[in-house]
Amino acid sequence: MLEFLRSRAEKGYGLILSNPRPVDSVSDIWRSVAQIATIGIFVLALGAALYACRPLLLPILTALVIGTTFAPIVQRASHWGAPPWITALTLALVLIGAIGLAVTLIAAPLAEWIGRAPEIGESIKQKLYVLDRPLAAWRELQDVIRPSGDRTVAVAPSEIGIVTPVVEFLTPALVQIVVFLVTLIFFLAVQGDFRRYLVSLFTERDSKLRFLRIANDVEHNLASYVAVVTTINVALGGIVAAGAWLFGLPNPLLFGVLATILNYIPYIGPACMAMILFSVGLVTFATLTYALLPPACFVVLATVEGNMITPTILGHRLTLNPLTIFLALAFWAWLWGPMGAFLAVPLSIVALVISNHVFPSDEPKLPE
Repeated sequence: MLEFLRSRAEKGYGLILSNPRPVDSVSDIWRSVAQIATIGIFVLALGAALYACRPLLLPILTALVIGTTFAPIVQRASHWGAPPWITALTLALVLIGAIGLAVTLIAAPLAEWIGRAPEIGESIKQKLYVLDRPLAAWRELQDVIRPSGDRTVAVAPSEIGIVTPVVEFLTPALVQIVVFLVTLIFFLAVQGDFRRYLVSLFTERDSKLRFLRIANDVEHNLASYVAVVTTINVALGGIVAAGAWLFGLPNPLLFGVLATILNYIPYIGPACMAMILFSVGLVTFATLTYALLPPACFVVLATVEGNMITPTILGHRLTLNPLTIFLALAFWAWLWGPMGAFLAVPLSIVALVISNHVFPSDEPKLPE
């Protein structure tokens, strides 16, 4: 049979005979499987370690990311003769002041809205009467799946039972804030010595130069990204505050601050802001149609900002693939919560810079 096929190919029938063996030996398959299994075990172990060490790693990693972003400021100030410790303390105080100002602007209106919770709930219920039938059907389905006889009786919690969860939450939170601030100040103050120590760990000159190039690119890219995004977010917050005032929403400055803060988290932040505007619109305005106008305008504004303005200003060098950003947000938010979502994009930029240096692409760009 092989002789027949070979003779037909030699006669010009265009039949190509190939080697029927897909691999040289079975050991190659097991070697590849072992390598994939080793990588998979390492990834699972790393994820478990990141999740288990969250109380310690989260404030430290946040401080390192913010410190790397502020590193060019410390270096520039040192060239002008300012001691690194003074610059580090000043930047830490400025950061604390900015966070305190944002909390002050948000706390009073938020407390007022919480105090009006029963009134707000009743108003929203009246506006969303169109959802009464779907909600009733959902409750009926719950009663079928879980009969009312299986429900437990709610017991009013005591004062001690209310205070204990608050104390359990605040104690580790305060410890993490202290760890974050101390790590940030020390990292900003001794970053030059720390970098020289890391360089000394490499023995070859090429490795030292590659590490320095990676460190410089990470600092430059993070500082550029944070500076540009902060400027855009502040401008967006100003536009949202002005729009809230024009629409007649209460506390327009609150919406401007929330839009500025939430826009640091792609996709999730603007979605939360749209829901906040819609909820407040339901309470403020008389009709459901008018309540939809502020969130609809914000969605248009956020879409233009996220898909046109920010990519144009950042350029292709700092523009990440939308799928990459979404997967990074999903992973870090699942692993570390809201702060993980906040760190998702900076960590993706760091990973992209390191990958470009360690695995440079020598292949020519293929046409689309």
